[in-house]
Amino acid sequence: MAGRVTRFAPSPTGPLHLGHAFSALTVWQRAGSGTALLRIEDIDRGRCRPEWEAQIFDDLHWLGLDWPRPVMRQSTRGAAYREALERLGELGLTYPCRCSRADIRVALSAPQEGVPLGPDGIIYPGTCRGRRVEEAGPDEAIRLDMARAQSMVGRCGFHETGPLEGWHEAGDLAATVGDLVLARRGFGTSYHLAVVVDDAAQGVTEVVRGEDLFEATAAHVLLQRLLGLPTPDYHHHRLIRDEAGKRLAKREDSRAIAKYRAEGITPREIHALVGF
Repeated sequence: MAGRVTRFAPSPTGPLHLGHAFSALTVWQRAGSGTALLRIEDIDRGRCRPEWEAQIFDDLHWLGLDWPRPVMRQSTRGAAYREALERLGELGLTYPCRCSRADIRVALSAPQEGVPLGPDGIIYPGTCRGRRVEEAGPDEAIRLDMARAQSMVGRCGFHETGPLEGWHEAGDLAATVGDLVLARRGFGTSYHLAVVVDDAAQGVTEVVRGEDLFEATAAHVLLQRLLGLPTPDYHHHRLIRDEAGKRLAKREDSRAIAKYRAEGITPREIHALVGF
């Protein structure tokens, strides 16, 4: 579609695998005669490596893909994230959290199996809710008071262009998503806040990503409404899985694009392997 802006946003924490190839090819296909952007999501400075970033560029070129320069990197976007976080704080929607994952499990008084799960794993029970941001220690996370935020925004939703095509209304996000982390210890932001701010900054009109992020999308739309940002369309594609039906992970080097290249596989064969 002319004028459509999509993006592929990998993290340079390991090699791209077949799942990344499928996602990238879907991004460029959905862009059509519009623009497909590459964005490097490198907020996790402890795990990101320049050699992995260089491999991303090389693998995508090998697949026959190209993109506008310069490439946006999250590691250069700290001021934009701080501004968004301060805006949410001014609305009275954020609070500091000192809880670890173990603390959360204990607070729920339940084993890890069977506890309520959201996009980030176990749904936070609200132990620190009510604390003031001014009380935050240097190593504490900042969370969004989801119930209060949703009551402020009211009804919201998004248009899905993927397999679940149609309009999707946000339900009770406090129950299904919980109080999202907006800034993590040592990161200055979180995926949820950064992706919303960056998509708006780049003028993305359709977010193309895996179906595993579908549950988080309504919360992202809520953040857009709170920050006065536009809501793009969303396209959640299927995931590439192994023979056991498990989604691929970066630690599975046997599915790495670089390994296929070393074995003499052609880009056309990779396209076919992932269904293009």
